[in-house]
Amino acid sequence: MSGFVKGSMSNAAPLELFKAAYWENFAGDMAGCERQLAAVSGEPGGSLGESCLLTLEAGGKRLRPLLVFLSTPRGASIGEAHHAAAAAVELVHMATLVHDDILDGADLRRGKPTLAAKYGRGISISAGDYLFSSAFKILTATGSARCVALLSDASLDLSLGELLQMEQTRDFGLSPDAYFERCRLKTASLFSTACMLGAVLGNCSGPVVAAMRDFGLNLGLAFQVADDILDFSGDTGAIGKRAGADLRDGTVTLPLVMALERDGSLLNLLGEDLSAPEIDEICSRVRNTGALDEARSRALALVDQANESLAAAAGEFDTAPLALIARVAADRGA
Repeated sequence: MSGFVKGSMSNAAPLELFKAAYWENFAGDMAGCERQLAAVSGEPGGSLGESCLLTLEAGGKRLRPLLVFLSTPRGASIGEAHHAAAAAVELVHMATLVHDDILDGADLRRGKPTLAAKYGRGISISAGDYLFSSAFKILTATGSARCVALLSDASLDLSLGELLQMEQTRDFGLSPDAYFERCRLKTASLFSTACMLGAVLGNCSGPVVAAMRDFGLNLGLAFQVADDILDFSGDTGAIGKRAGADLRDGTVTLPLVMALERDGSLLNLLGEDLSAPEIDEICSRVRNTGALDEARSRALALVDQANESLAAAAGEFDTAPLALIARVAADRGA
């Protein structure tokens, strides 16, 4: 059973509502996806297989594969192609986490050692490459050139988003628009693709596929804003990584952008090689500006936009579980 069910969001009202009303409809499909991910991850054997399985065992909410299943229209069956698409989306996500941790020099991911910390850079790079390549091998087997093209476009966005994040490192004059463009590329694109994959495999019309694209895009942006809030408000046990990780890396996020607009003197505290007490002080100062509440309001507004996009798909979808999942995403990132 994935972390989506038993993870640290278990007390969140939207998640509890989803589990009570809808989870049993998708539990079998999600369990099948988990088995496929385990089979792919362990297939190489040796250190490479162990490292891929470690990434899988770190857990996560599995929101992306769930979105593939939720985006299957009313009356359409969830078949092997959907399972392949769900696994492929998660494998791409897993690969990006491995590569991100290498680039960031992170030693924790979801409360457990990263591959780079446990196995070193070389094996970690190989593991990320293997997971990424496996995603396309699985998806190609569906015979859907359109699905492969969608995931290819999302993968390109992920790469561009990572490059943009590097360029924006310690850019404390970053605008909200520049922040959201990075989030669109690095996070929201894959959520959007997951929704489109389900709709395409369900033979939905062009306008409905577009509606699901927009839904996933706004959901993904809300998810990232919620995750960035946690970097200032959460603790290591709750978020599975060191609080203030973005500050250590020099990654400028929406809460910091908003806090700097309210308290320009914060700029005097920001720099490289921040100590733990300095990070604690910055986090406290950011919280005191009210920027976190403002960022939460922005995340909820994005959820509203996501749900507005569903109106065009209401004739073909049961939109209620999708709307709940959008609230889950904004309630807490993963």
